[in-house]
Amino acid sequence: MQIREMTESDWPQVWAFFQEIVQAGETYAYPLDLTSEQARELWTKPAPGRTVVLEEDGTVLGSAIMGPNRPGRGSHVGTASFMVSPQARGRGVGRRLGEHVVQWHRDSGFRAIQFNAVVETNTAAVALWRSLGFEIIGTVPEAFDSRAHGLVGLHVMHLPLVPLSAG
Repeated sequence: MQIREMTESDWPQVWAFFQEIVQAGETYAYPLDLTSEQARELWTKPAPGRTVVLEEDGTVLGSAIMGPNRPGRGSHVGTASFMVSPQARGRGVGRRLGEHVVQWHRDSGFRAIQFNAVVETNTAAVALWRSLGFEIIGTVPEAFDSRAHGLVGLHVMHLPLVPLSAG
């Protein structure tokens, strides 16, 4: 397995699992009627952000986007989003992508990483992020309309990359 920058030729493979994940209605609040082009615009991050894929033998198993959480005066805190092909789940793809994203943010000089909207019923993702050192710093109640569970909370998760400033 290797992680590398996403190329234009990777998009058809990413789009296949992107569409499947969004349609499942359990982890992303993207519109259900996105075209491939609209989805690619949402998923592709130009510099200073980055979009990567994890591939094995020419098959894209997952993808991540990363970069500043906010522009300007909030750009010292990073964020990221992840998608793993349903056919590749349980193989460590999410962990590898998560570790890559944390290291990229460290190497890029970010002070912290904030995930803005981790669906509370996505217990595998919550457990993975906690195992990488993220903490839930708040939950917005009933902020996500899960297809299977109805209205559920969205966790805000945070990982400091440098000691927090006093005061």
